[in-house]
Amino acid sequence: MMYKVIRGFLLIAFVLIILVPSAIVVTGAFKTDFEIYTKPLSLPSTWNLDNFRTLFVESNIATPFMNSVIVSVFSVFFTLLLASLASYSVARLMNVTGKVLFLLFSLGLAIPGQVNIIPIFHLFVNLGLNNSLFGLILVNIALTLPISIFILSAFFKDLPKEMFECAGMDGAGQFRIYRSIALPLSKPALGATGIFLFVICWNDLLYPLMLITEATKKTLPLVLIDYKGEYFSSFNMQFTAILVASLPMIIMYLFMQRSFQAGLTAGAVKG
Repeated sequence: MMYKVIRGFLLIAFVLIILVPSAIVVTGAFKTDFEIYTKPLSLPSTWNLDNFRTLFVESNIATPFMNSVIVSVFSVFFTLLLASLASYSVARLMNVTGKVLFLLFSLGLAIPGQVNIIPIFHLFVNLGLNNSLFGLILVNIALTLPISIFILSAFFKDLPKEMFECAGMDGAGQFRIYRSIALPLSKPALGATGIFLFVICWNDLLYPLMLITEATKKTLPLVLIDYKGEYFSSFNMQFTAILVASLPMIIMYLFMQRSFQAGLTAGAVKG
């Protein structure tokens, strides 16, 4: 009995730790600074959109917002495309070659991204890819490919090999089998991996901070740092910027939560 009481108390405390700060940020985006200081836990007296209007019109957050959308969407798309091709190839090569390739791809997980900062900076400056969204997309693809291949190859290995053998006997080539059988069956895993990659790319601050200096090419995390200085004493504007930056991830998860949950449980039960 005592164990259940303690467990319930800990669960309630854990939920409050997560929900209370989130509620303060969401309601604070619709408040004035005076309301935030005097009534931080109450609902806004009026749900006005003045903070959002200031953010998009006067501070022009739309440009960095779209930059982040472009970088994240293209990074996720091409990473999933390349990772699915590589993962399918590794999973189908049930021999020493496949194991060696999987090991080489997995080695990328052991290398922290911070180790590559100086080489990537010099390489991109010499190639003229700094201050470009294309350069950020290339960095994201290179850094997220290892984990994507690691996740997807585990899923492809769990698919019944009899399906691929039957398709091969019917004359289908490897690319046809990949496109018509493996890819449709891997939608849950692709959805879960896609959400995971989108969060990584959307929240990335290190490489945009290193490679981007032009104001028109800055992504949303970079601009949020500027806003923290610009609106240092204005918590309502900071909360509004945080809410705007969080909305795409929340909306994406709400629309793809079934794929995400199916991808997490895929392969857990065989049969």
